[in-house]
Amino acid sequence: MLARILTLSLGLLALPLACVANPTQAKFASLAAKNGGVVRLDSELYDTITAKDREWSVVVQLTAMGDQFKCAPCRQFDPNFNAVAKSWHSKIPADKRDTHFFATLDFADGRDVFARLGLQSAPFVNFFPIAKGPNKKPGKQDSWSYDFNTFSFDATTFAQKISEHTIVPVPYRAPPNYALMINVASAIVIGGLAARFAYKYFGPIIFSRWTWALAVVLTMLTFISGHMFVKIRGMPSTMRGQWIAGGYQNQYGAEVTVIGGIYGALAFAQLMLILGVPHAKNAGSQRMSIYIFSFLMIIVFSMLVSLFRIKNPSYPFRMLF
Repeated sequence: MLARILTLSLGLLALPLACVANPTQAKFASLAAKNGGVVRLDSELYDTITAKDREWSVVVQLTAMGDQFKCAPCRQFDPNFNAVAKSWHSKIPADKRDTHFFATLDFADGRDVFARLGLQSAPFVNFFPIAKGPNKKPGKQDSWSYDFNTFSFDATTFAQKISEHTIVPVPYRAPPNYALMINVASAIVIGGLAARFAYKYFGPIIFSRWTWALAVVLTMLTFISGHMFVKIRGMPSTMRGQWIAGGYQNQYGAEVTVIGGIYGALAFAQLMLILGVPHAKNAGSQRMSIYIFSFLMIIVFSMLVSLFRIKNPSYPFRMLF
């Protein structure tokens, strides 16, 4: 019985000693707690928190937030760094939380550190692994720098990269993008109201087969005429007084109008023969319509074949001219 009491007493006496076994680590834990999980450094604290005998890991952000520096990347990354640090400090149990710290050193508070490291730009992020103690990973662990060009300024990416080197992953989750949600919801509501209004007042036009037939014909003429070819390649309208480019692989802007007009006339004549002629009032009008639109097709198609011969004189076919 006496032995049990003695053992319990020794354990209780050892408890406070264990709590203050590393006062430096406890100091940084206190500084982090006062600032949302981020330890604000000066030159002296920087040397202490990155000391070679540290029993903790630390990721240090070297930044320049002063207005005189006009460091846009610093202002872009600092909120993300703070958000990741806050998630670590607020969600990780204390026994594991205090094995890793997030710290930041501003240029105004540590000019000599920036000079010592030879930094000419900011922000700059270094990760220092645990150097000794029970939480040290086996094997040699070297410090490394976070590459913004490779991993970006995004908080989620930053947290994932840091999680590869901490004893537990950083529990960071990006907050919901409420602005995007509101914009999407607003767009859906406005789109629905617009569709209802359009259906009420323009429904017969929108759902008419003639409307869609016209849209299809115009779309086909746009692509057949070579409009996209000229647009993509930035071809001139004319060159050296010529509006027809030689060869089938070249085309000027003026040709688009001519070719589109030719195919449009052919489509019109064809549609009139199919849709217009059967509805003529009498046989004479019907016969005359057939002659007119057939002759129009022959003339216009002859012009199209002639255009092929102009672009390539070796083209073997011709019609009227």
